[in-house]
Parts: sequence; C-alpha cells; structure tokens
Amino acid sequence: MRIGLLQCDDVDEKLQPRHGNYPEMFERLFTRVDPTLEFQVWRCLDGEIPGDVDAVDAWLTTGSKYGANDGDEWIEALGGFVRELWAAGKPLVGICFGHQVIAKALGGEVVKSERGWGVGMSFNRLTERAAWMDPWQEGLDLVVSHQDQVSRLPAGAVVLAASDFCPVYVMQVGEIFLGVQGHPEFSKAYSADLMELRRGKIPGNRVREGQASLNAPVDDQLMVRWILNFMRQALNRRAGQR
Repeated sequence: MRIGLLQCDDVDEKLQPRHGNYPEMFERLFTRVDPTLEFQVWRCLDGEIPGDVDAVDAWLTTGSKYGANDGDEWIEALGGFVRELWAAGKPLVGICFGHQVIAKALGGEVVKSERGWGVGMSFNRLTERAAWMDPWQEGLDLVVSHQDQVSRLPAGAVVLAASDFCPVYVMQVGEIFLGVQGHPEFSKAYSADLMELRRGKIPGNRVREGQASLNAPVDDQLMVRWILNFMRQALNRRAGQR
C-alpha cells in the first residue's frame, strides 16, 4: 500500500538530532507493523498540496503546532484537498491537527479547549466497536500534545473513543475518513522532550502530570494496526463500488 503523508509541521530543530522529523517518525512506526508500506511526502506547510487524489492509495495527515482555525493559505488549501478526497471516496486518516482539519473542512467545529493543554499520555474508552478494530480492546491510550479539540462533529461522523478531557478523541466520518486526536508516532522520549521544550507555554503542573503519565503503557502499534485495517477496508469498499 502506498500512503501519502501530508506533512503539516517540522519537529523543532533542537529535537531533530535525537528524534528525526515527522516523516521519519511515521515511517519508523508504520513499517514496524508492515514493512511493505511505501510513503510519499507532501510538505503542505510549504504550500505543497497534492494535485491528484489518486497519486497514492491512501492519505495520512500529520499533527502541527499550527491550528485548523489559523486561516493560513496552506491550511485553507489543505481543507480544500480534504474535501476533494471526500468527494472522490479516498481514504484519509488525520492525526491531531489532521483530525481537526477533517472536522472543520467537512462542516464541524474546532475550538481551543477550556480544559487547557493535553500532554503526556491520554487514557480513553472505546465507545463503539468497528470491524477494523482488530485486535480489539476496550481502551486506547496514546501520547498527546494539543490545546484545540473537535467540539462539533461534521455530518455523518460518529465518535469511537472519548475521555472526560477529550470527548471527541477518535471519530469516523462515513466509511473513508478517520480522525485521531492522539499521536501514535510520538515516542515517550519525544513527548518528554517536547514538554520540556514547551515549558512556560504549558503550565508547570500540567508538565509534571504529563511527565508522570509516561510511565503507562502506550497503544501506538495497536493504533497503527487499526489505521491500516481501516485504510484497507476503505480501499476494498471503494474498489467494490467501481
């Protein structure tokens, strides 16, 4: 399977020597689960928006320090491309910022949460069981780093995972789009370093809580299996409709 990675940010230069940039993070994690995957990267943050929805089999959007509501030209163009993918029935999975861009592009709402920063590990309950959630488990615990949250779902979306802190943690829109607020591609070491880098922006008590939470197990590879299952199911359904 060929996956198009829509890159929406760069890892801070201070952290790249230890952790790499976002494309390396995604490829490292995803190819541990399936070594046959092929990735092609579009640097959307530089205005490089794909011109062909069929350039790859499925699409994946990274997180970002930018917000879905920022109004930058490239963010608006990315939203337009999301709508093109929706019209074409092409599978798309959005991570954090990408999750929020999907919601906004399709008519939902994204706001800066009154709950403040989510950092470290997030602990979530599954509210629905989809066929692609194989192997199944009742919880989904991933690393997070965000202030914005999806506050209103787009038409046709359902919530699949939630917590008191983030009521729309995983959403599925129709049969082809999936949004995940957490970061399966973030290692715990990167999460710890990112919190330290942002200390001052993030309240000290929240950093302490986030650092302590990193002792918990993370479901990063499970989430990747689910994402790949979802993409393949969407591709099979699209092929069957042709």
